[in-house]
Amino acid sequence: MKAPKGQRMPTVFIGHGSPMNAIEENSYTWSLNKLGREIPRPEAVLVVSAHWLTKGTCVGCAKRPETIHDFYGFPNELYVIEYPAPGAPKYAKSISELSQGEVRCDLDWGLDHASWAVLKHIYPKADVPVFELSLDYFPGTFDEKPVRYHYELAQRLAKIREEGVLVLGSGNAVHNLRVADFRNVDAMPYDWAKSFDERLRNALLSGDDDTLIDYRTIPGADLAVPTLDHYLPMIYVLGMKQKGESLEFAHEGFQNKSISMRSFIIR
Repeated sequence: MKAPKGQRMPTVFIGHGSPMNAIEENSYTWSLNKLGREIPRPEAVLVVSAHWLTKGTCVGCAKRPETIHDFYGFPNELYVIEYPAPGAPKYAKSISELSQGEVRCDLDWGLDHASWAVLKHIYPKADVPVFELSLDYFPGTFDEKPVRYHYELAQRLAKIREEGVLVLGSGNAVHNLRVADFRNVDAMPYDWAKSFDERLRNALLSGDDDTLIDYRTIPGADLAVPTLDHYLPMIYVLGMKQKGESLEFAHEGFQNKSISMRSFIIR
C-alpha cells in the first residue's frame, strides 16, 4: 500500500548487528519482514548509516548506487549479494536544500551493509529507491561534533518525511565488538549491556531525548557506547519525531552478548 500523497512517512531505527543477519532467518529478521508489510510503501528510503563516516555530512546522489561489502572474514555467500535498488537524486537534493547546503552531494558512495543487509528483509525486491546520509564523525579531532549537533540537524531535515521518504537509522543502541561473543549469537547479554539497554528503553518510551543525547549520564555508557558511530543513527531518528507521534518497539533483544538489536518505529 502506497502512502497517500502528502502523508508523513514513519521514521524507524533498526539495530542491524552482524552482516550475517542478511542471510539468517530469526526473530529479528522476521520483525523486518513485518515492518515491510505494515509500513506504507515509501517513495524512497533515506538510510542514516553507521558505516558511512565523513568529514562534514554527505548525502548519496548516485542514480544507481553500488552494493558495498564493507566487512571481511565472512562467508562468501555474503559477498555475492547485490541489492540493485535505484538511487533517489531528487530527494537527495531536497536533503541538501533543507540543510541550506550544509549536507553536500556525494556520487561515489553506494549502499553499505547498514542499508542492504536490513532492506533485503524489508523490501526484498530492491524496488524502492534508496539513498544514504553519512555521519559527520571523526572521533578525537578538533571539530568532532557533539551529539546534540546531530539531533538538531535531524530536526532540520525532518520535512523530508512529508515528501514520502521513509527515514531509517541503522546502527545499534548498544554496540561493543571488543567484548562480543561471536561464537554464540544467542548468548545472554552482559549485565551492563542489559542495564544500559533497559535505561535507554525507558527514556525512549518517556520521550526523554535529553538523557539519550547526554547518554554518558546512563551507567555503563563507556562499555555500551565505546564509539558513537552506531549510536548516532538512533539520534537522527529521534530528532525527526514530530509532536503527537508515538514510539513502539519493532524488536527487542541482544545478539553476541554485547549488541542490542532494539528497533523501533515512530509514527
